[in-house]
Amino acid sequence: MRWLSRLLSHAAAAGRTSAVARSTSIHVSGGSHGFASGGWEGSPAVPREWLRKLWLEELRKQKEAARALGSFARSYESVEAAGAATEAPSRSYQYDDRDLDPVEAKLAPLLARANLVIARDIEWANIMFAFEQESRYIIMDPLFPQSPVGFIREKSNIIFRQLLRTRRPFVAEITDAMGNEIFKVRRPFWLINSSIYAEVDGKEIGVVHKRWHLWRRIYDLYLGNRQFAVVENPGFWNWTFSLVDEDDKLLAQIDRNWRGIGFELFTDAGQYAVRFGDEGLSHKFALAADVEELHVARQLSLPERAVALALAISLDSDYFSRRGGWGLPFLIATE
Repeated sequence: MRWLSRLLSHAAAAGRTSAVARSTSIHVSGGSHGFASGGWEGSPAVPREWLRKLWLEELRKQKEAARALGSFARSYESVEAAGAATEAPSRSYQYDDRDLDPVEAKLAPLLARANLVIARDIEWANIMFAFEQESRYIIMDPLFPQSPVGFIREKSNIIFRQLLRTRRPFVAEITDAMGNEIFKVRRPFWLINSSIYAEVDGKEIGVVHKRWHLWRRIYDLYLGNRQFAVVENPGFWNWTFSLVDEDDKLLAQIDRNWRGIGFELFTDAGQYAVRFGDEGLSHKFALAADVEELHVARQLSLPERAVALALAISLDSDYFSRRGGWGLPFLIATE
C-alpha cells in the first residue's frame, strides 16, 4: 500500500507541473497577441492598420532622405566641375592629356592659354650706368594678373653683353611659376639678320628668322623645316605684329603695349601681349572681359606657340632694347 500512495503523490505533482506550464503558455501567447491589440489587459487597443501605416510612412521618409542625399551629391559634383573650369587659366581650347606627345605635354601648362602678357623687369644698372644686365621677364595670364604663370631668364656672357649689346648671343630659360623649365630659346650672335631657336629638352622644335628690309620688320616662323607663319610689320610706330599663314589668314598676334612716358624713354621695361585667339572660351572672367577677342583662322599647336613666344623675345631684343645710362631713375613714371 505504501508503494501505491507514493505513486499517487508523483502523479499529483506531475499534474500540477503541467497545469503551470499550460497557464504560462497561455499568458505568453496572450501577451504577444496583446501587443497588436492593446498589450495587456485593460490597456487601449493598437490597430494593426495603424502600425502598417506607420511603417509605410517611415519607408517614405527614408526614400526621400536618400533622394535628397543623391541630389546634393550631384550638385556638389557640378559645383566642383564648375570650379575646375574656372581655375583652368584662359585656355582657348581643351587638350586631352592622353593625346599629347611628351613635347606638347611639357608645353601645355604654360602655352595652353588664349592670351599671355610678358613684362620685362627694370634694369637699374642699365639705366644708371649703361651696364647691360641679363634680361628678366614675367609671364602673366590676363585672367589672373595678380600672380605670374611663368618667367623668362636670360643667361649670357657679361663681356659679350657689354661689347655686343643687342647682337649678343644668349640662351633664355622659360619656366613655370615654380621655376621648372618648360623650354629654352637660343639666340646666336648676328650682324644683319637675327635668328632665334626654340628647344625642348635640348631638341630644336622651331626657329624664327628675320628677313632684312630697309624699314619693314619681317620674320619667318618655322616648325621643323615647315614654315607655318610670317610677320610683315610696316615699321615706324606700328607695334602690332600679326602672324599670318600662306593665305594671309590671321593665326596669332603680338602687341607691344605702351607703359607710360617714363618707362618708354628711360627703360627697356617693355610689355607684350601675345594673343593666340580665344574663340574656344564660352565665357570670360576677371580682367579678361576687357580683352578683345582675336578671331583666328586656326589654333596654333603648342610647339607653334613656343616659336611665337620666341618671336616676342626676339622682337624685344631687335627693336625695343636700347643703351641706357640716363642716370635719372626718379623720372620713371608709372602707367
